[in-house]
Amino acid sequence: MSPFPSKDADIFAADLRTQFDAFLDEHRAALHDCLDGLSEEEARASLVPSRTTLLGLLKHATFVERVWFDEAITCRTRQEIGIPATPDESFILVEDDTIAGLQAAHGRACEESRRRAASLDLDDLVRGNRRGPLPLRWVYLHMLRELAQHCGHADILREQILAARP
Repeated sequence: MSPFPSKDADIFAADLRTQFDAFLDEHRAALHDCLDGLSEEEARASLVPSRTTLLGLLKHATFVERVWFDEAITCRTRQEIGIPATPDESFILVEDDTIAGLQAAHGRACEESRRRAASLDLDDLVRGNRRGPLPLRWVYLHMLRELAQHCGHADILREQILAARP
């Protein structure tokens, strides 16, 4: 399989769910891997006025997985899940946050997301979101939009970090 599952020939003719999963996993992997080869200092580098850092992006992506594939599917509250109340707070890094630790947490969150969604069909409603009941299809589309946007952010930040190296 290529590093871009969405470009594999078998995915072109696959059912929509298989295509969604391939694209989602591709974006998950890109965010996970954006920290590879960086120092802890580089991963925490603040290059824009917002809280957005490469390490913060991965922490936020983990939060997003838990919002859409835990809170929305299981109807557990953010407090019960142990995640921040707001998306903005999910970018905040603490001293103990490391590349390895956040990559591991992200990997676990993605695996849990796959497991929770596995028994659902795209038209099944998830009921734990503040917007009200939403079809799983909408969750997938929203996640693709969210992760694609953050992959773009990560590409630019990583390019700036690598360009600043001596």
